[in-house]
Amino acid sequence: MARVWSEEAKLGRWLRVELAALEGWAELGRVPAETVASISRDARVPTPERVAELERTTEHDVAAFVDAVAEALGPEGRWLHYGLTSSDVVDTALALAVRDAGGLVLEGLDAAFRAVVARAEEHARTPTIGRTHGVHAEPTTFGLKLAGWAFELARDRSRVERALDSMRTGKLSGVVGTYATTDPEVERIACERLGLEAAPSSTQVVQRDRHAELLTALALVASSLERFALEIRHLARTEVREVEEPFGRGQKGSSAMPHKRNPIVAERICGLARVVRGYALVGLENVALWHERDISHSSAERIVLPDAFLAVDYMLDRFTTLVQGLVVRQERMRANLEATGGLFFSQRLLLALVESGLSRDDAYRSVQRHAMRAWDEGLDFRELVRNDSGLSGRLDLDEVFDGDSFVRHADVVFGRLRALASEREEVRA
Repeated sequence: MARVWSEEAKLGRWLRVELAALEGWAELGRVPAETVASISRDARVPTPERVAELERTTEHDVAAFVDAVAEALGPEGRWLHYGLTSSDVVDTALALAVRDAGGLVLEGLDAAFRAVVARAEEHARTPTIGRTHGVHAEPTTFGLKLAGWAFELARDRSRVERALDSMRTGKLSGVVGTYATTDPEVERIACERLGLEAAPSSTQVVQRDRHAELLTALALVASSLERFALEIRHLARTEVREVEEPFGRGQKGSSAMPHKRNPIVAERICGLARVVRGYALVGLENVALWHERDISHSSAERIVLPDAFLAVDYMLDRFTTLVQGLVVRQERMRANLEATGGLFFSQRLLLALVESGLSRDDAYRSVQRHAMRAWDEGLDFRELVRNDSGLSGRLDLDEVFDGDSFVRHADVVFGRLRALASEREEVRA
């Protein structure tokens, strides 16, 4: 990812755009074909140092680039940048960078998806307590929790794909998008050579709603990863201790406390998600430019686009490794599941009483009375209910207190997940 956004790679992409434009001019007969062939043969990507040296005089990076390439071409260098404006080169080359960087993000999303699916399958039947508001609710399985992550990663991938497709757009339409000094055919030919679509309409720039959509899609990826990482952090707390990050041999969790094993990777992911979301806001701010263009977007994009891709690429890599090595403590999950003495059966008991003929409010009050006593006094909810003849006489409590009932439809979710994973593998193949 760093190579994609390097200065050398950027200058290389600029030269590719310039040469593609010359090929367009040659096909139209405006520039001699032999001249274009000579330029394509002799043109070299200038060093960033040479461009920077010239820019100290020109105060314009593209102008410095054009001068740096042309100085090695002799008289034929006059055709370089013919009819173009800076944004023709910069925006079209940026689409190439986004395509390459986006491909790496999609690979990262695929790797994360596969890692999560594998662990979800491994723990499809591992019971754990589900929590709402941070408080015990009803049982689920750890695999079902992870299955939800996998579906979200798939949605993230679809969003990124759509945004990348929108960014697969170049423009060689001149200073205000009118083709006054270029030609729509030059744009079409050049974009075709580069594997891009020509923008149906542009000003001096490709409109920035495309870039905002991309940064927002990356921010959603980061936010999903933060959601997963936050769950890992909560489950890793000492009082819960249902999962732990992998802890390497020789690793130190604290400079002061040798016992510490902290969820540092998950915390790092959460912190970087805040950064990427901030970049999405910058992308939205860049949509509104003065008239046909200004360059208020340019300085910001030079930071937020490379950084957003770098951050998300890193987050995906760390998250995948974290999931693959995650320590799952099933014994702690079972202990926590039973920590409330079966209070999670309250809804099943409520519904059974309603089915037996009690009004919902009467049933609710009866169940709540026992639940609050179990909560406050640390008693077993199931025993309190069994000792209440007014309730136990109406119901088959063995059926009510059947723990397997909570996840009896888990296979439906896993069937959907397997279908999605199979579909994804077929696409990859």
